[in-house]
Amino acid sequence: MKKAIYLSSITFLITIVSYGQFHTLNIPQVSPKVKVSQRLGVTDITINYSSPALRGRDVWNNSNIIPQGGNPIAWRAGANMGTTIEFSTDVLVEGQLLKAGIYGFHIIPKNDTYTLLFAHNHDQWGSYYLDKEKDISLKVTVQPESCAKSEQLDYEFLNRTENSLVVGLEWGEKRIPFKVEVDLNTTVVESFRSELRGINTYHWQAWNDAALWCLNHNTNLEEALEWANRSINGGYGGFAADKNITNMSTKIRLLRKLNKTEEVKNTVAEAKKLDATVYEANGFSRFLLQNGFYQDALEYCNISLKSNPDIWFLELNRGLSQYFLNNKKAALKDARKALKTTPEQYQSRLNEIIKEIETGTYKIPEN
Repeated sequence: MKKAIYLSSITFLITIVSYGQFHTLNIPQVSPKVKVSQRLGVTDITINYSSPALRGRDVWNNSNIIPQGGNPIAWRAGANMGTTIEFSTDVLVEGQLLKAGIYGFHIIPKNDTYTLLFAHNHDQWGSYYLDKEKDISLKVTVQPESCAKSEQLDYEFLNRTENSLVVGLEWGEKRIPFKVEVDLNTTVVESFRSELRGINTYHWQAWNDAALWCLNHNTNLEEALEWANRSINGGYGGFAADKNITNMSTKIRLLRKLNKTEEVKNTVAEAKKLDATVYEANGFSRFLLQNGFYQDALEYCNISLKSNPDIWFLELNRGLSQYFLNNKKAALKDARKALKTTPEQYQSRLNEIIKEIETGTYKIPEN
């Protein structure tokens, strides 16, 4: 009898254990997992959360769904596992520094203000074990906004500029927004330095584009000049060198920005000697005009037209060089000659340019 009872008990325990074991089946969840990401400059912002639905509930006024005042706990800003937000570089959140890393994201609502908690202890189920004193790397308070109704809780990236955006938690008709900013120049330049040590080190285009970005953002100009030279001259032993109109133009612009007048003259003279297709010659002559090198543009167009006669856009550029050198007669001669072979779709604009030359009102576009 005792043996029978013992065997029965063992069977019962085995049944309980087998039902309690975990499995790996993918079963649809009431609050499914969501992962959203946005790049800001070179900074990746990634949010992992589970998305509950309203299902007819007044969630913002139900303390069983969203605890109020942190009592008894903060809100996990989602469902299931705690919401996390990751920044690949240092950022400013509502004007306060937050280092690169992964953070648990929690919210404490109180009297329609919302305190946002970024916790370095991020791997938690919900907010149950969050230590609001020891786990928090940053705390900011924001005001809510109205938004279009969202049945499912979600995160949106809003009002994006070159160096900032707003992250908005939206659920129902309420949005909890917070602004994220990056130091664009610092993060991008640091990224360039790292990337240019990898496979990009063998590509002249990468060095040129990094230099050009710094030029256009007026930052890190001395190092950008080194990068332009690396694009032109290559690496150790001249490996992967590629002197061309594109990177020489970048170098010229950097030298001008750095007020290296003599080097500008020498580099322009060097670039004028490079072999170029007619389209490259067009681009470089326009570049010279846009940057005020009118005599160089005239000389370059003359050289290019010797090997590529009767190319209408080179004739036009030579005419514009003459115009800016105050030789209106020669300018009109070249422009009218160019008109004879100009494709029909460009003739209307060229006729306008001729009138602008006649009246002295022509201005070359910046781009």
